[in-house]
Amino acid sequence: MSHTNQQYKFSRHSNHLGKDDAVSLWQKLHIDPWLMLLLITISCIGLTILYSASNQNIGLVFRQSISYFIGFMVMIVMAQIPPNFYRTLTPVFYVGGIFLLVMVLVIGEVRMGAQRWIRIPGFGSVQPSEFMRLGMPMMTAWFLSKRELPPNLITVFSTLALIIVPVLLIAKEPDLGTSLLVAASGIFVLFLAGLPWWMIGTAIAILIPFIAILWNFLMLPYQKQRVLTLLNPEADVHGTGWNIIQSKTAIGSGGLSGKGYLEGTQSHLEFLPEGHTDFIIAAFSEEFGLFGVCVLMFIYACLLARTLYLAFINQNVYGRLLAGAIGLSFFVYIFVNVGMVGGILPVVGVPLPLISYGGTALITLMAGFGLVMSVHTHQQHKI
Repeated sequence: MSHTNQQYKFSRHSNHLGKDDAVSLWQKLHIDPWLMLLLITISCIGLTILYSASNQNIGLVFRQSISYFIGFMVMIVMAQIPPNFYRTLTPVFYVGGIFLLVMVLVIGEVRMGAQRWIRIPGFGSVQPSEFMRLGMPMMTAWFLSKRELPPNLITVFSTLALIIVPVLLIAKEPDLGTSLLVAASGIFVLFLAGLPWWMIGTAIAILIPFIAILWNFLMLPYQKQRVLTLLNPEADVHGTGWNIIQSKTAIGSGGLSGKGYLEGTQSHLEFLPEGHTDFIIAAFSEEFGLFGVCVLMFIYACLLARTLYLAFINQNVYGRLLAGAIGLSFFVYIFVNVGMVGGILPVVGVPLPLISYGGTALITLMAGFGLVMSVHTHQQHKI
């Protein structure tokens, strides 16, 4: 028992850190200056590379600028709201997300073979699965914060049930990439709550044979093809292997220092597919090289480290679990996108956080950082 209690100090023994009687101006404004600075820096990099990757499409850059503005406003507004408000409404948000995912399967729009969007008259289309990227860690953090930690077996299975329902609904659309990311955001909360190592080892042991079941009975033909393409992209150079091959070509051609800003050929000559969305890191690497990518990864690492630090020093169990899960989920988004573009993971259509073109994913991410700022700057006592 003592070994289990010492495994994770994250969820229980961080209360002695971060206590300061003096309240700073930033805390009164409910803004973390380091998070804000890092987010602004990445946003500027995103607009810079988007201008080049989109063949200098100023209209596209303008629309993305509006998304950034909305995202920052959403983040600042959400940071002003005390975390107890989010905690109270979390079950409602979760149930509402489940309802929308069911409605997607009933009346959702079909695009490119996937049924993922709901059209709202006068507003446009929304993708409910994006909301669950926040709804999942919020719900699991809410559920576990009300129970004794580390979680016992019954609590673990109950939490897994909360995770599985939306994950299966999203996978049914089909959207395997988002379903895995949503599942990861919930699993991270369990991990941070002090999940015993023997449970983690058992889960890994069960997961290995489940991969065979997933391949034979659950994965669709196009999803299997993505895995086969990853293993041998040259088998279909002009078909399914085109994306990975062109992406690797763009990355390799950048070398150490890159070809120079606006000098990329793979994206400008349209050899690189989705150069301004999912494969934007390849366009960035071609123009700024390995050095540029290392700088971007360093800024990402600083943002991740700051988020996890704010989670660790938080005095509230719900706040610590939620902020920690948001930080680790942010890392997974980066890892999956870079791994996908680099050819070490299957292509699953996950954008590069805060860099790739797109409004819904960007605003959702900024809302997540708004939650992190809220639970940090309000610094509620442990509940």
